[in-house]
Parts: sequence; C-alpha cells; structure tokens
Amino acid sequence: MSEQVTSRQVSVGDVPLHRYTEDQVVAAVREALGRDEGGWIVTPNVDILRQARRHPAARQHLDDATVVVADGMPLVWASRIAGTPLPERVCGANLIWSLTAALATDGRSVYLLGGSPDADGPSGAVRAAERLRAAHPGLRIAGAHSPGYGFDQRPDELSATLDAVVGARPDLVLVGLGFPRQEAIIAMLRPRLPGTWFLGCGAAINFVAGDRSRAPRWMQRAGLEWAHRLTSEPGRLASRYLRHDLPYVCRLLIDAGRRRRQRPGHDDGAARRAT
Repeated sequence: MSEQVTSRQVSVGDVPLHRYTEDQVVAAVREALGRDEGGWIVTPNVDILRQARRHPAARQHLDDATVVVADGMPLVWASRIAGTPLPERVCGANLIWSLTAALATDGRSVYLLGGSPDADGPSGAVRAAERLRAAHPGLRIAGAHSPGYGFDQRPDELSATLDAVVGARPDLVLVGLGFPRQEAIIAMLRPRLPGTWFLGCGAAINFVAGDRSRAPRWMQRAGLEWAHRLTSEPGRLASRYLRHDLPYVCRLLIDAGRRRRQRPGHDDGAARRAT
C-alpha cells in the first residue's frame, strides 16, 4: 500500500498530500484491514498546514501518517493553481460516516475517543456511537469515551484511557481531540495496535453527536465552512481564522502560482482546464 500511496502524492505548502478521493481512502483502508495492516489518516486544513510550517512536532505527525488528504478547499485550490490538482476535498467529518459504513458492511469495529464530556448524561462519544450504529446496522462499537479536558496532562488518566482503547482492539479509532493533541494520542496508540486504523477527526464526533452543527452543503462545496464555524464560535476562532489563517491562505495561493510557473514545460492553459 505504501508504494501505491506515495505514487499519488502532490505537494501543497511543502506538505505531501495524497490524490485520493473519499471513496479511494475508504477502499484503501478496507484493503489494508483485509491484510491485517493498520494505518493513520490525517486530514489537514489551512490551520494544520500553518502549524506544521511553524512547529516541527506538528509537521512530524503529517510525515508519520499513512494517508494525508486535504480537508480544506484552499488546499485544493492551491493544488489546482499549481497545476497538480487534487481530485476533491476529503473531510474528516465525512470520512466518519463513509468509513463506519464500510466497516459495518465488513462486520468490523470502531472506537470513538473524544467529543464533549457530560456529567449529567451520555457523553458526546457515546451519543455519536449510538447514531453511527443506528445508521449502519452491523457496525460493532468497541468503545466510546469522552475524556475530561486536560486528561493528557494527568498521567494516570492518560494511561487508563490508552489502556482502554488498546484493550478493546478496534479496527478503527476515531480520535476527536483537535490537532495536534489527537495526533499525539494516536502516535502513542499506533505501536500498541499495529493492525488498527486511526483517524484524527477534530470536532467531527461532536457533529455526529449533534452537539455542533455543520455548515450547509452549499457552504461546504464553496469552501466557506470556516465562515459558518466562525459565526458559531467567534470568540474562539476569530483570531485564528482572520489574523493567522487568512494571510497564510493568501501566501499559499501565491506560492502555488509561483510553483506552476517554475514547473518545466508548464502550460497555463492546462492548469486552467484542470480547475
């Protein structure tokens, strides 16, 4: 699988991304599980690429992943401008549904780690697991846990959380703790579960649980999902999106145009037709 994946890579913001559609990611995971091979999917958006540029530890997570696909339309736009187009945006919030649908067909299991803790009722992970099981009969829920905030800074709680996931031996682990915390947790789990696949999915467990709403489909297709999230959580996201990510997007697109002009025998007309 590694040779096949590597042959389909293109560079966006100096990060190799795979030219996979969502269906191809799902197919690759199913094929690997059939061979008892695990792996790791990372779905970087603009903010993750920006962090990877500044922080070596964040970049290492992208380098260590098995499959890296673009969760963010600006990354797709940059690839098209550069003349090496990615086929589509592959969003972690969509992969949750398509991967678990495939696992249900194969009678496999999933563990959900993340989502909103809830002392007065079922946690976000438990409610998300119930929705996935209802949507995909045949899906086995190996476990669901929403750890308390800062659990990874408490050694006993971190150890118990990791041990619970390892003990469940799931085929897929959905880790929704935000980048790069979720990737750090995945890096700890992978050596202990070599036959398991992992997906760092950010807020997607909360989306499935119904604790947060996704943008309308037209906003997703237009690359405006960030605007929906900004209006939903302006206090938390305004500085990140407007002060940091927006300038980075501008630089990313300008750099993509420069790369296209530097490509041997580049054809501006072909690049435009690819869009």
